[in-house]
Amino acid sequence: MTTEDVGTDGIPLVVVGAHLSGMPLNGELQALGATFVKATATVPAYRLYALPGTVPPKPGLLRVAEGGQSIDVEVWTLDPAGFGLFVSRIPAPLGIGTLQLKNGDAAKGFLVEAVAIEGADDISHFGGWRSYVAQR
Repeated sequence: MTTEDVGTDGIPLVVVGAHLSGMPLNGELQALGATFVKATATVPAYRLYALPGTVPPKPGLLRVAEGGQSIDVEVWTLDPAGFGLFVSRIPAPLGIGTLQLKNGDAAKGFLVEAVAIEGADDISHFGGWRSYVAQR
């Protein structure tokens, strides 16, 4: 991420599912003073899964060595304190890693532990969580 995209004090955070604009957990970002930066997509190196038993429903984004595709995401920015608090509240099997975006940028964002995709539906062909939710 460039400082042009997020400002000099913000830490970019890539969200892929329930924290997207208009989704059930977006208020968590807003409560911490997050600012929307842009909608974009990952490089075609990921698979997206609907995680069973999550409330509200959540996806898991997994980086793969082959057979990946580009997934729609959003970039938000948080100040350092807000970023730390947000990350401290993320429940397993989700976590934060480094995502590669289609414009060549890299930013911290949601990823899922590989073990969590056992029994999960691969929804990568929808191209993103918003498209999947709209089709359900």
